Amino acid sequence: MSTHDDPEVVDAELVDDHLPATWTEVAPARPVVDRHTILVPGEALPTEADQPTYTERDLYVSEATAERLKNKSKPKNTSRTYDNQRDLFRRWCEQEGRVHRPCTTATYVEYIATLIEAGRAPNSISVAMSAIRTWMPDDKKPGTTEARGMLHEYKKDWNKRIGVKKAPAITDDMIRAMVATCDPDYPIGVRDRAVLLLGRGALNRRSELADLTIGNVTIESDGVALYFTSSKTDQEARGEETFIPSWEDPDIDPVHATRAWLNTLHQLGVRDGAFLRALTREGRLQSRVTASERGDHVTGDAINEWVRGRAKLAGIRGWEKITAHGLRRGGAQALADAGMDPTAQGRWKPGSAVVKREYLDRAQSRTGNPWLKLARPERGDETSA
Repeated sequence: MSTHDDPEVVDAELVDDHLPATWTEVAPARPVVDRHTILVPGEALPTEADQPTYTERDLYVSEATAERLKNKSKPKNTSRTYDNQRDLFRRWCEQEGRVHRPCTTATYVEYIATLIEAGRAPNSISVAMSAIRTWMPDDKKPGTTEARGMLHEYKKDWNKRIGVKKAPAITDDMIRAMVATCDPDYPIGVRDRAVLLLGRGALNRRSELADLTIGNVTIESDGVALYFTSSKTDQEARGEETFIPSWEDPDIDPVHATRAWLNTLHQLGVRDGAFLRALTREGRLQSRVTASERGDHVTGDAINEWVRGRAKLAGIRGWEKITAHGLRRGGAQALADAGMDPTAQGRWKPGSAVVKREYLDRAQSRTGNPWLKLARPERGDETSA
């Protein structure tokens, strides 16, 4: 029989809700603004809380995309040059105990001063400056005011001591003499003749000639049309066509020269791909098994050698200094001397200061030279008429 004397025991469950809450102080989210932030009336300041949380998935690109990024906006020749300049800068920084990327403005200025002290050509220093600065993150690029000021002063001294070296212009007489060395019975002669006449007619840069494909070349009834997929002044690769009219003189007719070279390519079994090909002395296609990344396309340096070789065979004085750029310079000057503007034909930017200074102003100063009336009375009368 149970008794009620023992006190009743009741199990009780503690409930957290009944305890005092612990207070945790939360710091307000910090604003995320900089000097480029633009807010409209009524818009709240953006804070860190508004920012997304990124994972590795948001940061990586595929291997295919990474390959495209390697040559994203500059021609391959420019990319190689920039890579070399950046490597030189990196090694210099390591020797000097400086951070190379991102570098400080002081490091950038000191390196440029070192190049000046070493006597590097101003153009070479300009390339180094561009290569290094474009290598830095967008928000951590070094300042250029001091470096450009030093280079400007150095250029003036350089020009006084050494002068500006330019490839000699290939004149009408020179081009005829060089074409005359191109034997039409040999593939190399046929090729070189086409190079000389197309390069002069289209005022080509050597890289433009080297990059041409057979599909970029169209022979029309009254001339030759060359389509350039990209160029120095067309980095976005919009493409541009340049037309070279035919000439009555068959010796310097670009249509005849181009047709002969295309026929030669067909005989060699080539119907597409690179327009200009490396040939053996016997006139066969040169093996490209060990060629560079250009594949069947020759290099601009190779075209330089072809042009210089023709100048040597023609017995032109100073042939050692002649390059393919002489075709561009000579053609542009011939047009300017005839009272025409070579800008569009040579694919310079509209209003190019180079064209005005190097060709148009030069032609005008010579045509209007006051000594002409005394040196050449008949020509002087024609000029003033």
